[in-house]
Amino acid sequence: MTVRRPSDGTSVPAAASVTAGRRRLVALARLAGLPVLAVLLAGCGIRATEVPTNFGPAPSRVRCSLAEPDVSTQAARGLPVQVFLLCGSSLVTVDRTVRVPDGAADSERRMLVAQGLLDELAETPSSAEKEAGYSTDVRGGITVGGPGKGDPEDTLRLSTAPDSLTSYALAQIVCTFSDSAAAEGDGSVVLGGPGPESPRRYECTDEVRARPGSTEPPSKDVAGE
Repeated sequence: MTVRRPSDGTSVPAAASVTAGRRRLVALARLAGLPVLAVLLAGCGIRATEVPTNFGPAPSRVRCSLAEPDVSTQAARGLPVQVFLLCGSSLVTVDRTVRVPDGAADSERRMLVAQGLLDELAETPSSAEKEAGYSTDVRGGITVGGPGKGDPEDTLRLSTAPDSLTSYALAQIVCTFSDSAAAEGDGSVVLGGPGPESPRRYECTDEVRARPGSTEPPSKDVAGE
């Protein structure tokens, strides 16, 4: 099929005429703006591509990730320590400090560190920590004391019996203590409650750190150790 140009009477192929027409439409659309271009192209059988312009707000902080702390500043405030907080379904370490008087005897120092760790675990996470997804299941008011009669010398007696704590709180305390100066350095910690019940030796394992809600720290009775 051909079409005849009105100016000189010559004939041109129909396909060439359509192509030229489309070019004129595109040129007109450039003058009128992009919305008109989309309409004109649609009329010529060309599908307009939709380009998203709003991707939503960028995430303000990577979950379970905090900025690196200033170790020198922490050291000036006290003894640098780490505590285990909850983030998602696992335990993660967060840097803290506890105050220990200079010249404290080893046994006193151990109790002061243990109490400081408990207090830090019970502290409400900061705004930045909350934003990153951190939380704690340890409640305030728990105190710690030394061994009772017949207990191993490394026993820590809590004012709340360990078996009355939630699995999350127990995992936080066990993992925090076992990785600190409050323990004897073998990766375990001996915990007891305020009653006469024999204390137990607890361990912080990879499974406990990964699933503190469903995996309780393994423990055994220390009677006879």
